[in-house]
Amino acid sequence: MNRRSLLLAAAGTLAAPAIQAQESWPRAKPIRVIIPWPPGAANDTLGRLLAQRLSEKLGATAVAENRTGGAGLVGTNAVLQAAPDGYTILASAFNTAVMPLVLKGANFDPQKDLEVMARTARAPLVLAASGLKREKTYAEVAAAAKAKPREWNFAVSSLGSAGHLATIEFLRRTGLDLDMVTYRGTQPALTDMMGGSVQLLIDPCFAILPARGDGKISVLGIAAKERSNLAKDVPTMGEVGLPGYEFQSWYGVWGPKGTSAEICGRVNALMQETMREPAIVERMTGQVLEPVTESIDDSKRFIASEITRASELLKSVNYQPE
Repeated sequence: MNRRSLLLAAAGTLAAPAIQAQESWPRAKPIRVIIPWPPGAANDTLGRLLAQRLSEKLGATAVAENRTGGAGLVGTNAVLQAAPDGYTILASAFNTAVMPLVLKGANFDPQKDLEVMARTARAPLVLAASGLKREKTYAEVAAAAKAKPREWNFAVSSLGSAGHLATIEFLRRTGLDLDMVTYRGTQPALTDMMGGSVQLLIDPCFAILPARGDGKISVLGIAAKERSNLAKDVPTMGEVGLPGYEFQSWYGVWGPKGTSAEICGRVNALMQETMREPAIVERMTGQVLEPVTESIDDSKRFIASEITRASELLKSVNYQPE
């Protein structure tokens, strides 16, 4: 055997385990679905749904694993460092796409260092006002805030969040000069708005809509192209005077860089099938989420646009990663 033949034979031997692992996916070993957030939230629900469907539909042994810490960075790093064999999957959210813009320790490029598998669900953002204010519509609030800006301010559930970005854009679009008060999470921000300490909040619909029944908040508009089935009575921001104002919190699935297109495609097909099932649609609606069914290429384009917009908005207020 000549030198060239020996080299080719050696290369084939080294590649064999990887090829066998890919061909046997997803049954060769357990799949870890890493959820970089605590149990109980939408991230957790969707990550566990993925693990369940991998087991039910593809015959895999899939385990959902909450790897929390570092504002999502601990679990994300675990996936970044994993072998790209389809046996470690990240189930996360919008935060993953903008993490390097928000956190000093996030030393990765979400578009180059992760493989997009699917977007799974979204939650349009809504604009809400304290129910203690007499103004109950967008037009009334906008006029009052313009006339007396020191009597109005915005709660921001966390810096770098979708709500933070939406608030920056809202103030830019309207020309209003209102202060922003930063919180550590939606619940304290919402509680203070209900109590009147802050007057306005833009946050995902699953956080805001359940709180409007007792009149402690007024929902002024939804940041979506069309009215949502989650709240058909809430006008879009375009309808109330801000055309094109669209923001959402969204959820997705990624693999480590180098995960094969075949594996990514199978996960994408699985989640599209799942998110079309009537029982799943009903379940998502009950959790104030909208299912998403789109190709990997469509998801990539959407995520790229989200990163570009987030970067521009954060730069406009000179935001520095913490």
